[in-house]
Amino acid sequence: MSELQSLSGRSALVCGASAGIGRATALALARRGASVAVLARREERLVALLPELIEAGAEKAVAVVADLDERDALAEKLLVLLADFGAINILVNNTGGPPAGPLLEATEDAFLTAFSRHVLAAHRMVQLLVPGMIESDYGRIINVVSTSVREPIPNLGVSNTTRGAMASWAKSLSRELPSGVTINNVLPGFTDTERLDGLRTAVSKRTGKTEVEVQAGWMAQVPEGRLIQPQETAETIAFLASPAGGAIRGVSLAVDGGRLRSI
Repeated sequence: MSELQSLSGRSALVCGASAGIGRATALALARRGASVAVLARREERLVALLPELIEAGAEKAVAVVADLDERDALAEKLLVLLADFGAINILVNNTGGPPAGPLLEATEDAFLTAFSRHVLAAHRMVQLLVPGMIESDYGRIINVVSTSVREPIPNLGVSNTTRGAMASWAKSLSRELPSGVTINNVLPGFTDTERLDGLRTAVSKRTGKTEVEVQAGWMAQVPEGRLIQPQETAETIAFLASPAGGAIRGVSLAVDGGRLRSI
């Protein structure tokens, strides 16, 4: 592996690492030689992932069992992690989106919960981790967001609103971070994850269509004509996390098989 692709000697924190894109990303970073801390609520899944990370090539692998809704407790656990790792060079912000539903029916609490889980939790983590990135002269912050940043998705009103706020936060921050510390957003399309399985079922119940019909409707919007695999998104994140991605800053990059119609 070239020096531009290698993450040997770097450390990463991957949120939402118990499944889907987060899990695939942790493994992709491990294959490049990074030490990897994986964060999620499901302890048993994180513990099972640790030996896989070591086998893939991680110099070190640890589990951080935490809930992004509990920011004070999260901060305490990150301070413990920093004492162990010294610094975190790569932060992957990734968590499940808010429940589906019409925007007009959304409660204030739904907005507050979503904003807290996504924007405020990410902001707290960045404030804690960026000093170490600056000190080590290497930092990468990658947010796993949604294509709704550019084109709102029907019946996901709270998610659309929150994802847009997340992208605006990241773009603003990209102008403040020092040289050597970057922030970017990855926008997954229809990706073969547990969350998409749940969304397919929910759409089927709401519309009366079969799940096969729901997915066929989705694929009709995707020029690639298939679901994106979590590993494909993970490889994009790993590139942005590597020295090779150092000139990319403040962008929102879709990994969606061409589904977005906007430029």
